[in-house]
Amino acid sequence: MRNKPRKSSFSIVGAISFFVLIAFTMQVAILVYDYIIKRTVNKNLIAILILIMIIILSIVVTVIDVIRRKIMVERPVKRIINATEKIASGDFKARLEITHTYDKYNEYDIIMENLNTMASELSKSEILKTDFISNVSHEIKTPLSVIESYAKLLQDDSLDSEERKKYSKILLQASRRLSDLITNILKLNKLENQAIATEYKKINLTDTVAEIVVGYEEIIENKGIELECDFDDITLITSSGYVEIILNNLLSNAIKFTDKNGKIKVSLKSASDGAIIKISDTGCGIDYETGKRIFEKFYQGDTSHAGEGNGLGLALVKRVIDIMGGEISVKSELNHGSEFTVVLKNAKEDN
Repeated sequence: MRNKPRKSSFSIVGAISFFVLIAFTMQVAILVYDYIIKRTVNKNLIAILILIMIIILSIVVTVIDVIRRKIMVERPVKRIINATEKIASGDFKARLEITHTYDKYNEYDIIMENLNTMASELSKSEILKTDFISNVSHEIKTPLSVIESYAKLLQDDSLDSEERKKYSKILLQASRRLSDLITNILKLNKLENQAIATEYKKINLTDTVAEIVVGYEEIIENKGIELECDFDDITLITSSGYVEIILNNLLSNAIKFTDKNGKIKVSLKSASDGAIIKISDTGCGIDYETGKRIFEKFYQGDTSHAGEGNGLGLALVKRVIDIMGGEISVKSELNHGSEFTVVLKNAKEDN
């Protein structure tokens, strides 16, 4: 991180310049007055000559000050105004060129740099917003198409009961996917706008984690996956609601990406002023490039399972953990499974 520039540099230069200009003007006035006194005793002439001298010096000082203001004030202000007008009209590519080196920044340079940073962030936000709308439209369109298609098929009177049951099941899955998508979008939006109040209470974290895992036992057994749990007895000041969001998303992902006869391990260990939760699986795994983007909204590394999710689960987990002041990391190898590590810290208990 760069050190802050000397914000007072511009005012010091201005003060010195003003002092030199006044001193020079006074010196010229004294020299001219001395020259006139030595060459005439006519008081009227002296008064006229001094008045002319004052007018000339005033004009010279005014011209110098106008030039100074043009160069040092009006020019950078005009550039800043032009840039802000472009940004205000939606041109987030507008940038201001800073001519001074960083150690010689003045206030205008700081404003320009801040405007460049703001424009850059707005540009990123605009790209994210466009991508978000595009992805949401795509994710909503897919289940809606399924619902529309199978709803039409169900109108066929010649269908037998087995086909009706099959089509109804597909309709139910598509509607659930759509419902999950909307729920996750709303949750993520509320979290990003801090519209959800975070309540921190002392809870038995072991019991909370165990209850969440038990809720998935039937699904795990039906899929023929081996489940291993290793829990320490931990009491922690945290948000049970946020813990549920984290565990539900990580566990459902582990189950989704682990094939029959695979293995999922959930561990809960105490740490200094907190706890560490690890969820590992022997599933398909991800490559390094995918691992770098896996917490982005709508990003799905394994396109073969894309129909089973909407790419918001891990983005939701990351946002929750950031709010809690925790950490999340992933270690994975393609075709050799993944391990997610979540570090939770003790919070201050709400009264």
